[in-house]
Amino acid sequence: MSPGFKSARRTAQKTALGLGAMLLAVALVWLVSLGRTWNTAEFRTFDLFTAWSASQLSNPTEDLPIVIVAIDEASFEELDMAWPFPRSLHGKLIERARADGAKAVVFDVIFSEPSSTEQDNAFAESIRGEMPVVLASTVERQVAGSHVLWSEVLPLDVLQAAGAMTGQAGVNPDDDFVVRRFEWSPQALAAKIAQIVMGQKGADETQAGLQKIPEGDFRLMRYLGAPGTFDTRSYYQAVIDGLLPAGFFKNKIVLVGRSTRTTEQLSGSRVDMFNSPFAVLGEGDRLFPGVEIQANLASNYVKGGIKLAPEYWQWLALVFSLMLFAPVAQKNHPALLVALALIFSLAYTGTSFYMFHRQSVWLSPLFFVAALLSATAAVMVTEFVYSRNQARAIRGMFAQYVPPEVVTKLVENPDLFKLGGENRELTLMFTDLADFTAMAEKLPPEATVEVLTEYFNTMTAIIHKYKGTVDKFIGDAIMAFWGAPLPDDNHAENAVLAARDMLAAMEEIKAKLKALDLPMIAMRIGLHTGNVVVGNIGSDSRFSYTAIGDAVNLASRLEGANKNYGTWLLVSESTKIKLPGHWILKPVDELTVKGKTEAVKVYTLA
Repeated sequence: MSPGFKSARRTAQKTALGLGAMLLAVALVWLVSLGRTWNTAEFRTFDLFTAWSASQLSNPTEDLPIVIVAIDEASFEELDMAWPFPRSLHGKLIERARADGAKAVVFDVIFSEPSSTEQDNAFAESIRGEMPVVLASTVERQVAGSHVLWSEVLPLDVLQAAGAMTGQAGVNPDDDFVVRRFEWSPQALAAKIAQIVMGQKGADETQAGLQKIPEGDFRLMRYLGAPGTFDTRSYYQAVIDGLLPAGFFKNKIVLVGRSTRTTEQLSGSRVDMFNSPFAVLGEGDRLFPGVEIQANLASNYVKGGIKLAPEYWQWLALVFSLMLFAPVAQKNHPALLVALALIFSLAYTGTSFYMFHRQSVWLSPLFFVAALLSATAAVMVTEFVYSRNQARAIRGMFAQYVPPEVVTKLVENPDLFKLGGENRELTLMFTDLADFTAMAEKLPPEATVEVLTEYFNTMTAIIHKYKGTVDKFIGDAIMAFWGAPLPDDNHAENAVLAARDMLAAMEEIKAKLKALDLPMIAMRIGLHTGNVVVGNIGSDSRFSYTAIGDAVNLASRLEGANKNYGTWLLVSESTKIKLPGHWILKPVDELTVKGKTEAVKVYTLA
């Protein structure tokens, strides 16, 4: 198997691991997105967009001539009445609005239970006339055994007979009791208000506006602002003469509804208050009156609400982003990867907000951002684990061959060497111990090993000192080289320096042997510089980092040739040529080694 193929296979494995990690991260985010916790996060994101978008509207209710008349705590106090108010009082409010020239009066109040006949008739009489009056209806859920029945609760017949229109006022709050969704229905109370608003522009536009969206289609709700955005007056101000100027309601739609926080004043009736999406930024009141929600719903019926973007949009964006990430991840640029993830997340969030604010389309950024950041984190973790395993492999491979600082550099930058084989110019060293066999025969095995250990420890330290790599120990011989795995421009000189110090250290070892009355030994060294193949050589199950080639054989022959010349070091001419000018070597001979036809000039230290 060629080194190039091995390298390609490793790259493919690394890419496959990264891709698998990304897909797994995205799958986990998708599974999380199916839970209730995710829905809560989506709600908060929608609320943030709602608050940010509304804050950029300068005059949001300009096209909606709605005045809210709030049945609030101040009205109970000023009127000194309990709920329900006399229906003749509601009639008085209608008469005031009609006298001012109002477009319509809409009650977000259900008048389904009869009051006194006198009061009901007075209320019905005030409804008669050309000015539209809309009364709220609702749908109630009743459980009878195993059956669920839905029934519509309508205003009194006498009120409908007087000409009152009806509109369903029910809303569907989410689990946190914030109203964010509505089902498109021409029968809705907000739709009736929208018809009146758009009716001012002509009947054709009114019908076009309400028919452009299929009935039953769910939309998300755009709030025009925090509670109090619509012009709001207390109920008592509209029914007590002199508190509002004459003509105050001219050309306005008067929307009447409850805006009280407690059930104390609304005995027998629900509190029509909901949580506000603006509370996410601490803006305005935490509670939103139902009557003002109806006003916002009317705006949505006029303008179409917020559509849901197709789900595949976010998937396409995510796939496209991950495809762009793949080359960066493969080249192991974690900082760039994180920067891209943040830039893409911000860009997508910005696009999502633009779609929300300008196009009325809800393209939630949450899934895209969570999936992209999770995929980025997964790639980085995979890269960390892969790099850690690679570092462990490099340390295991080179810790015994090269100095610790070289191993550290290789771990920090594995690209400094190729895990396969490569052609490189090296200076190679072979050493051998003369007369070691004779000495070993006179020593017990333990003593022989002790002498060899001392010898190898001493020589290995010197080789490492001069940036050399110990290839292997062959009996009592050492094979080493300079210039790999890290490049070394001074590999020839470092090899000669090491040989010089090794010969000097050998004298100290000989002195120790003499002191122990042991036979003397000597060390012969051969040095040669040439091109070799260096790298991981062997089988898939067992290999070593070594050098092979004709230059290796020549260095070995030079070591053996020392016997013929009575020298302890022979250096080839190719090594001498690589040395700086200050080096002075003594010529020894021109010799022809076994397997060579051309003579090689050899030198030794002067």
